[in-house]
Amino acid sequence: MYRNNDFIYEAIANLERFINIPIDVETSRAKYDAILKIQNMQFIVEAKSAMRNSNQGLVLSQLEDMRNNSNKPIIFIADYISKEAAIQLKNRGFNYIDTAGNAFINSNELIIYVEGKKRNNARLTNQSRAFQEAGVKIIFHLLIEPGNLQHSYREIAHSVGVSLGSVSNVMAELEELNYMIKTKDKRVLKNKEELLERWLVEFNTVLKPRIIRSRMKFIDSDMAQNWQNMLSNQNQGEILWGGEPAGAILTNNLRPQEFTIYSNLVLPEIAKTLRLVPDKTGNIEVCQKFWKDDNNNQNIAPALLIYTDLMNSGFGRNVEIANQIFENELQHIQ
Repeated sequence: MYRNNDFIYEAIANLERFINIPIDVETSRAKYDAILKIQNMQFIVEAKSAMRNSNQGLVLSQLEDMRNNSNKPIIFIADYISKEAAIQLKNRGFNYIDTAGNAFINSNELIIYVEGKKRNNARLTNQSRAFQEAGVKIIFHLLIEPGNLQHSYREIAHSVGVSLGSVSNVMAELEELNYMIKTKDKRVLKNKEELLERWLVEFNTVLKPRIIRSRMKFIDSDMAQNWQNMLSNQNQGEILWGGEPAGAILTNNLRPQEFTIYSNLVLPEIAKTLRLVPDKTGNIEVCQKFWKDDNNNQNIAPALLIYTDLMNSGFGRNVEIANQIFENELQHIQ
């Protein structure tokens, strides 16, 4: 449930101006962010501050869960919905409204479609240090292994590769934001799924663009069928699969079409090992490895990063596999 309901009322008010149809809204229900009533039709509401490429997969997954567990029509409401996200919502049959008054509602005989409206004022983005680059790396370190939370600030700084001051600032902000408490003996993460959701968005927005190194493709397209054997002779941890190939290894239930690689090796060495060539439109994304802790037994990135890659892809099958990984590999976050 989204805590701040103000933008829900703003979205409804702006839509009413364009369609000249009264909309009743109630935000006191415990189970949903709101209930809307339009021309005697009742809708349940899922609300987020924004839907853009960085959290598109996560939002679509949550909406699918709502649709599977309710017989009532759903409306997604956000302060901002990107053009691409609006297309995805419409293509997948989800109703939506944003605070500019743009909307797509198609339920029974009720059809409302408004597009091209602009917000009057751009919102300020969250400048919290906890969700800037160093903070994103620190939170990743805390989420991948519960025991890391109990290490000293100096140990965390060394493991993550950031300054001691950054760790101190981020830990203080996590307390202020109600994501962490300190008892006499230990630190404890709170609201972990909410923290994960926020981290996932900021990883894709803040950190991912900075670690993407190149796009490549296999020299021979047939090699894509033999990808699992390509790292058998490498030193452990030099090249790690993320995204779809890592999801395939963890679940044995996915055939990769897009490949993600994490490595600190130079690009020519990665290309030689996997027999790749540069290609701006290739299906292989090479990223810088940004963490030190490894799960190298299967040559894959940490489960949290695999989950994130799959979620952020926005593809239905990948989101399904991501949810399997969340249930099986990330129980400590649930």
